[in-house]
Amino acid sequence: MSPEVVAHRGASTRRPEHTLAAYELALRQGADGLECDVRLTKDEHLVCVHDRTIDRTSGGTGVVSALTLAELRRHDFGSWHGGEPAEVLTLDVLLSLAADHGKRLFVETKHPVRHGGLVERRLAERLGRHRVDVVMMSFSVLAVHRFKQLRPEVPTVLLYDRLWPKVKPHFADYAGPGVHLLRRHPGRGRDAYVWTVDDPADIALCRERGVRFLATNNPEETRELLADNLTPDQP
Repeated sequence: MSPEVVAHRGASTRRPEHTLAAYELALRQGADGLECDVRLTKDEHLVCVHDRTIDRTSGGTGVVSALTLAELRRHDFGSWHGGEPAEVLTLDVLLSLAADHGKRLFVETKHPVRHGGLVERRLAERLGRHRVDVVMMSFSVLAVHRFKQLRPEVPTVLLYDRLWPKVKPHFADYAGPGVHLLRRHPGRGRDAYVWTVDDPADIALCRERGVRFLATNNPEETRELLADNLTPDQP
């Protein structure tokens, strides 16, 4: 089976990451699932922002956890990548979008953060208010373990960047290696969540290894490569 194509921060090559426009485009491109990063604002709202600060992805500056949602909404999160002006995207809006289209949403909690484990608690609470298929992810072992205790029925992914242990903890349903680790470990990858896969050779490798979920910035191109069953050696 081909991997499920997960839009990493939306169709983030074509549209500004973590904007509604990026996710709507990913849906039009046929993504099987959507991926986002979440952080807590000063007033404890979950927003879709990857970095600790908003400096890279908005017209403003500041640390996400030190700003209220109202303060974040004063800044433009769309124009920096050639897109239309856009407000900061809240997790509630993205959960509703995923639910409306019947798509699985992969939510990564970022650490370390000043709020500590509060982000997992707030995420667990929000999921109770939306009927949507969610997978929780983090690079933090403690975060994944904490969330699994809060919502044991929700699948979890433990993400890996530097090392990929042969045995994952019992509270992680899926291993989440970066594609660089997949290249480094022959024979591994079956049923894994692999990020971030844009190169045709890496897409072919994921298919060959039996990867379950493939996170990509280019959902349309990735789907075409998987559908055509291309390999890098073919014309």
